[in-house]
Amino acid sequence: MILFDLAFPLATPFWALMILAPKWRWTPRIMASPWVPLLPLACYFALVLPHFAEWGQAMLRPDLGVLQALLATPWGAGLVWAHLIAFDLFVARWMYLEGRALGLSPWLVSPILVLTIFLSPFGLVAFLAVRSARLRSRHE
Repeated sequence: MILFDLAFPLATPFWALMILAPKWRWTPRIMASPWVPLLPLACYFALVLPHFAEWGQAMLRPDLGVLQALLATPWGAGLVWAHLIAFDLFVARWMYLEGRALGLSPWLVSPILVLTIFLSPFGLVAFLAVRSARLRSRHE
């Protein structure tokens, strides 16, 4: 399915900027836009809109069997994948911007962003721990 295949490549340039070129003068300017996750979200919208009633029904009355059946379809798996890609990118964007605001080294933030690509909850927890430590050290 083309939209499934497109979701991550559409997000990749933003990940590359944050991880490989965090101090390049254009990276903070680009990442400052709240619209960064829009491209993978376009995949999500293209997948969910034709099935909006079906997906909406499943979300209004969550049922494991119904959700499993929907996720087993190409469009269901694709839209969840696009959702994950977009929201992981949104969270990573916040982490990147917050790291810069706190003066965290890109040598520390970039590996956390890589972790976030593959295992976003672990990356978020790692970043929150580093962020908490930085904030605590500023108040001592």
